[in-house]
Amino acid sequence: MKYIILGLGHFGKSLAVHLTELGHEVIAVDKNLTIVEQLKDKITYTVCMDTTDREAVTSLPLSDCDAAIVAIGEDEGASLLTTALLKQLNVKRIIGRVVSDLQKTVLQAMQIEEHVMPEEEAAERLAMRLDNVDIVDSFKVSDRYSIIETRVPSKYIGMTLREADLTNRYKIIVLTTVKSFEQQVKGKLIQRKEASGIAGSETVLEEGDLLVLFGELADIKKLIQKVE
Repeated sequence: MKYIILGLGHFGKSLAVHLTELGHEVIAVDKNLTIVEQLKDKITYTVCMDTTDREAVTSLPLSDCDAAIVAIGEDEGASLLTTALLKQLNVKRIIGRVVSDLQKTVLQAMQIEEHVMPEEEAAERLAMRLDNVDIVDSFKVSDRYSIIETRVPSKYIGMTLREADLTNRYKIIVLTTVKSFEQQVKGKLIQRKEASGIAGSETVLEEGDLLVLFGELADIKKLIQKVE
C-alpha cells in the first residue's frame, strides 16, 4: 500500500520508518531539509516541502495514495492548514493528528473522522500498566471494549482454554497467546515476543505465556484480580 506522511517529528518519523519496514511504499514529507536527509535511507521516499503550500502539495501523488497521514504535532496551525488542504484536494482517506480537544473539534467540523492522539494514547496505556502490574500492554477498541495483553494467571497454567473456560466465567475472548524468548542478534541477547496464532479450545496455557484478551475492561480486571 502507498502512504503519504506529512510531518517528520518523533511520531511521523517512527510511523514512516515502521511502515517502510513492513513493506509499504511511503512518501514522507517535511519542511526541514536536515531531517529529510537524515531519513532518506530509512524511508521509501523523502521530500522536503512546505505542507501548507498548495502548489507544492499538489505535486504529490495524492490520488494514488491509500491514505495521507498528517503527523505534524507542535505547530497546530500548520497541522490544520495541511489537513484542510488535503480535504480541498479530495484525498480519499485523511488521518489527522490531534494534540488538543480544540483541534479535535476543528477536525470533526472539517469532517475528518479519523485521527490519532499519540501522547494521550501512550499515557492511557502506561496508566493501565501502572494500575495493574499484570497488564503488559493495552489499547482501546472503542469506549466500551479493550484489547489487553496480560500474564497467564498461575491458577490456569497447564490448562487448555476449554478447561479454563474464561469466556463463560468472565465474558472475555482469548484472541491468542504470546510466547517470550531471547534471541541473539549481533552478539546481544534481545527479548522477542511471538504470537502462537488464533487461540482454540485446545490451546494450552503455559508458564510465562501472555494472554491477549478482548472484552470490557471491567471484566478483564475481574479475571486478573480474582486469581491474585
